[in-house]
Amino acid sequence: MPAGNAIRTVLIVGASRGLGLALVGEYLGLGWRVIATIRDATSPDALRALPIGNGGSLDIEHLDITDPVQIAALRGRLDARTLDLLFVNAGVSNGPAETVGGATTDDFVRLMVTNALSPLRVIEACIDRVAPTGSVAVMSSGLGSVANNIGGGWEVYRASKAALNTLMRSLAARHAAGARTFLAIAPGWVRTDMGGPNALLDVRTSIAGVVAAIERRSGTGGMVYVDYQNQVVPW
Repeated sequence: MPAGNAIRTVLIVGASRGLGLALVGEYLGLGWRVIATIRDATSPDALRALPIGNGGSLDIEHLDITDPVQIAALRGRLDARTLDLLFVNAGVSNGPAETVGGATTDDFVRLMVTNALSPLRVIEACIDRVAPTGSVAVMSSGLGSVANNIGGGWEVYRASKAALNTLMRSLAARHAAGARTFLAIAPGWVRTDMGGPNALLDVRTSIAGVVAAIERRSGTGGMVYVDYQNQVVPW
């Protein structure tokens, strides 16, 4: 915890299920004030059922990150808040066998807009609410590493996460004079709807590692691409 055990605030964008829901649970358990966004306004029950640690609290916002109007509205509602961490969790995929030749234009655009463009739009809109020494993170993927792509597969998804990483790096370069820390985080191969039942990691192990990695990198400044074990991932 920071000096004086001050209660910290995190905005988690994309929190209705899977990794996002687990992130909310982890930070609530640590006693953070959590602002969590969900796309479906009718399904906050899983969030509301999470236990809250001492000093923590939960606010639920509704946001479709592909809608710039909704992003601007959320930013307006944050006027009185200071964030210690802004974490954008977003990811859709067409599946491991997808190829760029087999993808429709609509499929390609959907992945690029959801996985790369929209997270950066949220960050651009809300970064002024992040404390000068706070952190900004996106949920990337090990599949976003160009250097590690020796097996192929997930072609459009890989491209969208590589694009996300590049856009984050550009954002960090524009803010290089400040002290904020920027992170692209690969959560590992996790047993979620996207990762499937044969994935190596359970959600709890992955997210506990993600949160620990962010904490260890907090205050270091600059931009880093790491996995859930805080190991640097080749770009």
